[in-house]
Amino acid sequence: MRIPVFLIISLMLIVNSCNQSPPARSIDLNELTVDDIHAAYRAGTYTCEQLVLAYLNRMDSVNPAINAITYRNAEALAQARALDQEFKETGKLRPLHGIPMIVKDNYETAGLPTTAGSKALVNFIPQANAWMVQALIDAGAIVLAKSNMAEWAFSPMHTESSTFGITHNPYDTTRVPAGSSGGTAAAIAANLGVLGLGTDTGNSIRGPSSHCALVGIRPSLGLISRQGIVPLYLRNDVGGPMCRTVTDAVRVIQATAGSDPGDPLTYFGEGYVKADYLSYLRKDGLQGKRIGVLRFMTKAIDPGIEELFEQAIRDLRASGAEVLDSIDIPDFEILRQNQWCAEFRPDVEAYLAERVRIDSVQTIEDILRIGTKSDYTRRRLEYQRSHLDRPEGDIPCGSPFDDPLRLAFRKAIEQVMDDQLIDALIYPTWNYPPAHINRFEEEYRGDNSQVIAPHTGQPAITVPMGFNPDGLPAGIQFLGRLFDEPTLIEIAYGYEQGTKHRLDLKQ
Repeated sequence: MRIPVFLIISLMLIVNSCNQSPPARSIDLNELTVDDIHAAYRAGTYTCEQLVLAYLNRMDSVNPAINAITYRNAEALAQARALDQEFKETGKLRPLHGIPMIVKDNYETAGLPTTAGSKALVNFIPQANAWMVQALIDAGAIVLAKSNMAEWAFSPMHTESSTFGITHNPYDTTRVPAGSSGGTAAAIAANLGVLGLGTDTGNSIRGPSSHCALVGIRPSLGLISRQGIVPLYLRNDVGGPMCRTVTDAVRVIQATAGSDPGDPLTYFGEGYVKADYLSYLRKDGLQGKRIGVLRFMTKAIDPGIEELFEQAIRDLRASGAEVLDSIDIPDFEILRQNQWCAEFRPDVEAYLAERVRIDSVQTIEDILRIGTKSDYTRRRLEYQRSHLDRPEGDIPCGSPFDDPLRLAFRKAIEQVMDDQLIDALIYPTWNYPPAHINRFEEEYRGDNSQVIAPHTGQPAITVPMGFNPDGLPAGIQFLGRLFDEPTLIEIAYGYEQGTKHRLDLKQ
């Protein structure tokens, strides 16, 4: 008996439709994690190419309201197809295989502009990737897009560039996502990517992460190379993850920690890099930990944030931690003074000469001549033009490994931690809710991230600690000893798993 051709074709169409993955637009992108995505790849639920297309489609619909994305990677779909083929041939997934990431626009990205938000760098298209970006690509991640940032990373208050304008907080678009990594924060919070990269000179990973209900890690200075990142103050600059979960943030640390001859500061991190940071993701990570509360960081605080912080202390105790309330650091107010050094001019001019190599952009004067759309940025450039070194005294500026003021500050903090057997110190990442965009300078207050960690070189992690009565996010910050990321990861993960404060924007 011969089967009619039309019946054969119909049967083939039915079989094919059963085997096809869902169209890109039907993939639910909300709160996806690396584990979720890899499980879907293994199950054949969708491909890397389909996932990337879904994120690009979501950008079309979501980004106009928040203005978080600058440049999209035109090669992202081709790179996704190559990773799909690799998986098909090997049956193996790399650690970050096919994971879309959003990269702040001061990281060098091969073939994509790296502007640091400035008109002076709109023609700078690097031929190679920054160290961190390349390490993540080697692990299988895909650069989906670059994100907007505060111009030259100057502002901790808001995220405004001369290249793409103002970024809005996705939880309330009338408010700031903080600065300067606000584009990455808004994009990851709005589920426009999975992994986010920010930079932190004083506040710029932890502040935006707190304002957007994310996990942000400022790693120890010297743990991860800064090669290929446009500098603000190299003595303080670090790159780090901004993600929706502690686990995914730690995956970024896992892929990027290590020494690099291109960044001499990583010499100090040698011997401290761990083979497996993921092994410290323990649900009982708070059991037996001693945590000290820095009450002097909350002298002025919004009542809604204060209540969230008090609840966080109760939650830490409920999860097995011993909380010491409160801890004093002798001579803290004296030690914290005179820690900043205005070294933007030498750092950025060296970067322009060594990496950008555009004849018309070599000095701060060139940057000012080309111009900026922001009065705030113009004032900062004018200040940096004429100020160098420390505002007071004749002690040379240096790294946290050779600067006597920085060494003394860290020693005082870690001595108290050692004497009282404290594993981490805590305080709200930001004592007030996000400011309104049109009043970002007047309402800027409560930024705790700039007080300790940038100067001492110590690592700090911010984790969502809930939402105030107006539905605005807040974060709790955990500060650890230099190069003691493992303990901080245990604590941060234990707190996250015991509270689950991160909320999908749909909720």
